[in-house]
Amino acid sequence: MGEEGKVILRVLVNPQGTADSVDIKTSSGSVRLDEAAQKTVRNWKFIPAKRGDTAVQSWVLVPIIFKLEQ
Repeated sequence: MGEEGKVILRVLVNPQGTADSVDIKTSSGSVRLDEAAQKTVRNWKFIPAKRGDTAVQSWVLVPIIFKLEQ
């Protein structure tokens, strides 16, 4: 398809380290790339933020870059 782009996702990470919400903050300009990025990040395992020794829910920005290589 020859598509390239950068998607910035806003991810709500729960105390267990999984994504409760994955929203597009900045689109790549391609619906296909945006959806692929969201689908992938939903399956990621994160290290949750901590307040003291307790894991807490927090928002994080995740950039995903799609770049074709030769």
